[in-house]
Formats: sequence, C-alpha cells, structure tokens
Amino acid sequence: MADFSVTIREAEPVTIVELQGYLDAHTAADLENVFTEFIENNKFQIVVNFKNLIYISSAGLGVFMAYVETMREHNGDIKFAAMTKSVFGIFDLLGFPLLYEFFDDESAAIKKFIA
Repeated sequence: MADFSVTIREAEPVTIVELQGYLDAHTAADLENVFTEFIENNKFQIVVNFKNLIYISSAGLGVFMAYVETMREHNGDIKFAAMTKSVFGIFDLLGFPLLYEFFDDESAAIKKFIA
C-alpha cells in the first residue's frame, strides 16, 4: 500500500490541509473523511498544500470535485498551494485551473481568503 498522510493545521479562519505521499484509489477515502469532518465542523475555507504530494490519480482529483460545491455553497472554497510541476500537470491536463485557484505558496492562498 502506498504511503499517504494528511496533516491539518489552523490559520483562522482558514484550515490548511497538507498532503504527503501518494493520493490514489487506495488512499482517497482518507482524504474524503477529512473533508466530511470539515463539513460537519463548519470549516469551509480550505487551503490544500501539495508541497509533499508525489502523485495524484483521478480518484484523488475526484475528492476535490466532490466537495468544492459544498464549500462554495457555504461561502468557502478549496484553494491549492505549493504544487509540484508534475502534480500540477495532471490538474492542468484535466482543466482544473478553470475551476480552482492555484498559488505558488500557502501564504498567498490564505491571503486570498482573508482579503
């Protein structure tokens, strides 16, 4: 089984999700559980830090698609930060830059929520 972990930090009012390892069909459920918990706890302003994510599959991409509408319905969003070129290439190929905001670093994504 591929290594995958999620670390959650708070930068009120934003919640930061740090991903590490391989996000694929075997690990996507772990991330789904995190987003379900965010909704249950009324956390809708999410920054996902991809700095340590090595790989993402279509199942991993699907997690973000499944939850972004709920976040936006509650005046929140999911913003992406610190993505490697190889991981960004997958998002770009599937048209995600038309649907989401991408930032070079976490602090820029957080500022977008606060501004």
